[in-house]
Amino acid sequence: MKILVPIDGSQNALRALRHVLDNRAWYSEPLEVHLLNVQLPVASGGVKMFISQDQLNEFYEEQGQAALKPARDLVQAAGLACHVRVGVGDTAAMIAGYARDEGCAFIVMGTRGLGSIANMLLGSVATKVIHLAEVPVLLIK
Repeated sequence: MKILVPIDGSQNALRALRHVLDNRAWYSEPLEVHLLNVQLPVASGGVKMFISQDQLNEFYEEQGQAALKPARDLVQAAGLACHVRVGVGDTAAMIAGYARDEGCAFIVMGTRGLGSIANMLLGSVATKVIHLAEVPVLLIK
């Protein structure tokens, strides 16, 4: 079973991952954990005249891998298969698209625990993922 856990480097994201690892008996074997970090595009317009796309890609990869390292270490310590990817773009769309493209059974992700009205006003990533995803989404508070 493939489970996607988006990782943004926050404690909330690691809490979601720990939930998957602590409750792995709930899931059918073999369990594959997919870790995804999504970087927001930082350069646009005229800035790209001074920074090459290769430099931007290197920056995104470095930042993403740094955010993913604690999560990757947890999964490896648990002895589970781990797939890691860094993407660039709209976070919610990338998460939903990755789950679809990789055939993940569901998404487990952290949330800040805000109420549904606050989430709508803030446009939280979790709320957007729920609307975009074609698979179930489990939010861990």
